[in-house]
Amino acid sequence: MAGVAFGAAETKTAGVVGSQLYGWGQYYQREGKDMNAHLDEVFSGLRDAGYDYAEGNLDSVHPEKNAEFAAKLRAKGLRPVSLYTGGALHTDGADGVVERLVAGAKVAAKSGFEVIVCNVDPIGREKTDAELVNQGRALGRLGHELKSLKLRLGVHHHTPELGRQGREYHHNFAVTRAGEVDFCIDTHWMYRGGIVPMDALRQYGERVVSWHLRQSRGQVWWEDLDQGDIDYSEIAAFAKSRNLPRRFSVELALEGGTKVTRNAVENHRRSREFVRRVFGV
Repeated sequence: MAGVAFGAAETKTAGVVGSQLYGWGQYYQREGKDMNAHLDEVFSGLRDAGYDYAEGNLDSVHPEKNAEFAAKLRAKGLRPVSLYTGGALHTDGADGVVERLVAGAKVAAKSGFEVIVCNVDPIGREKTDAELVNQGRALGRLGHELKSLKLRLGVHHHTPELGRQGREYHHNFAVTRAGEVDFCIDTHWMYRGGIVPMDALRQYGERVVSWHLRQSRGQVWWEDLDQGDIDYSEIAAFAKSRNLPRRFSVELALEGGTKVTRNAVENHRRSREFVRRVFGV
């Protein structure tokens, strides 16, 4: 575990830049291919473009797969940093979900990962007060268990959690402890959900453990990370002034209006240059 602790400290000072694999899956799907059958190709492309890691999904059904994923990263000159997951933490069965996630996280921790990013499951409607209480308790337990493994829990949000002026989003932090339940700030989902990213940073910046970065123009996802609707220079200046952790995951997801003019590797190369230029990492 000493190696994991050293890795976390190194990340905060020097910074690392990775890529969330969701968008890669969309690019491969456009070609009628399964990204998971081409991970070596993806990892080689990321390495050659100057990335440090790829963020895949935490496997809580087959925990040994997390070690295999770490080995594949290392074989291509990348490193294990973060894994993404979800979970129905609002129900009476939340304890079982936490147990499964922790089982996967134990293998992830031994494999050198630092952060588990969790976006709790949406349910197609606003969650009740009682469901939010259940969710808060489950997040607290999950964060406590991950901390004991020397892992950080970064709660991530999509638009369902950001409705009603961020009712669920704020509740997740209000009923949990900093240092156990922390923040993976997805700047563009904040923006799309009606929460100004700078406001999120001013309020919860001390809880940030990792980042998801995306851009849009005219509120439509752009194919690479560049200038657009979000002022990343202001965000980067704030992050530097507060010495926030520097685990940045570029996520180049596509939607209906996205204009794709370049391939995935070139868009990620350009995005890597943007992060270097703007965030200094």
